[in-house]
Amino acid sequence: MTQDNKTEQTLTREAARRQAGQLVMIRMPITSLDNESAQFLKDNYIRAMCLFRQNMVDEIQLKKLTADLRLVLGEEALIGIDQEGGAVVRSTWVPQPPAAMSLGAGNDADLCRQVGAAVARGVKALGFNWNFAPVLDLNNNVDNPVISERSFGSDPRRASELALAWMDGSLAEGVACCVKHFPGHGDTNVDSHRDLPTVNKTLEELQALELAPFQAAVSRNAPAMMTAHIVYPALDAENPATMSRPILTGILRDQWNFKGVVITDGMDMHAIAGRYGVGNAAVRALLAGADMVMALGTTETQLETLSALTEVILSGQISQAEVQQKLARISQLTRTYPCIDAAYQTDLADRILMSNAWKRGLTTDGNAQAPARGSKVRLVISADVVSDGVSEAGIPASKVSSMLASLYDVDTVTFDNANSFDWSALPDDGRFVILASTVRIRYSKQVRDSWKPDLHLVLWNPFQMLDIAAPALITYGFAPPAIDAARAWFAGEVVASGKIPVAGFSSAAV
Repeated sequence: MTQDNKTEQTLTREAARRQAGQLVMIRMPITSLDNESAQFLKDNYIRAMCLFRQNMVDEIQLKKLTADLRLVLGEEALIGIDQEGGAVVRSTWVPQPPAAMSLGAGNDADLCRQVGAAVARGVKALGFNWNFAPVLDLNNNVDNPVISERSFGSDPRRASELALAWMDGSLAEGVACCVKHFPGHGDTNVDSHRDLPTVNKTLEELQALELAPFQAAVSRNAPAMMTAHIVYPALDAENPATMSRPILTGILRDQWNFKGVVITDGMDMHAIAGRYGVGNAAVRALLAGADMVMALGTTETQLETLSALTEVILSGQISQAEVQQKLARISQLTRTYPCIDAAYQTDLADRILMSNAWKRGLTTDGNAQAPARGSKVRLVISADVVSDGVSEAGIPASKVSSMLASLYDVDTVTFDNANSFDWSALPDDGRFVILASTVRIRYSKQVRDSWKPDLHLVLWNPFQMLDIAAPALITYGFAPPAIDAARAWFAGEVVASGKIPVAGFSSAAV
């Protein structure tokens, strides 16, 4: 081999590596951009980063981090965040939006548009230009362990209208949205972070429900869409959607003519990494039709992904025409929604908006009534709530207790494990008993059969209302404005006018 041929081969591999780096989004466990991390990004031609709560200390630190990242990632930088609302928010310094189901309960498309715009203004000022929201999954399975309050509702038409109004608000403020999780994660009993779910529905059933919101998003020119790590046998019996050419290319590109960016969900999730291996899965996702791979694992798995993508590009198994098409779609996204330094000038107005939006979603069931001010109440609540891997950590018991103590004489009883907590041991002293549910997981049969509060304050998963035979106040979340909204209801300052946006949803099902 001549020296010229060696040089040509080196340049070809370098070009393939550069393309591979441009086709992945990574995460890094950093709060500041040190020299080693910056060099890793440069060496591997990375232009896309997703930040999580672990990357955030305070507003000043976060803005410095995103500014430094922007310089290293380049003019086509994509800095992403999951700022959906409710329990799935990464930055808590900007006004916190209601969960999608809260907005569904309020059933006001214009309010959804305003909330989406306010979210965009907040994250844009922190240095983000891509938000992985809104969720288009339908709330058609009350046992779903990962969606619940993240969905706008069960009706595909109305849920689409509300979610896409939210998207329109964000796009108008210059932040790209990424609707998720195509073709639909609503009707699963398994969390794809932990295992590989299957949705066994006919094509007709999928078209009537799961697929409908995503087809509406395509018609609305959604700039990006995230795939689901789920098998849909009626569409592809062999592969999860993330790695399915019949789904990502056949339906999304060929049938629907989707022009935006297709990005995978996190390839470190056990549904994918544990079954296929991250490098192999990344290759299969690109071959299926994805434009960008969400490589959120360790440095080692990210390098494995980059190497695998480099080899498949070099081999010609994926053509240069396809690679260039993917790169062009991503570049178009960055040009339309550039990552810039922006000031936040509407903080107070947006906080007022979010406060009102949370109140609009408040929902009661079973003729729920607040005890009279000054009453003796007993609060029963989980002592501590850690992150479930999707959402951030829940609310500490002390904050709920303090909220109620501003109105009542409160005795707080905490538990560590719901299944071992003895409800019958509570004193029979005439106190009004309020159970506050602050976790996403549903209650067991043992709890359902034995816990009998006077009022159930549902601060996270609204479907927990089905587990407890008691009147309920549902907030759909535990952010500070949600707790303020609950206090306003207890104080008689607001009426809970929200309607649960799920067909057939009632405590009568307990």
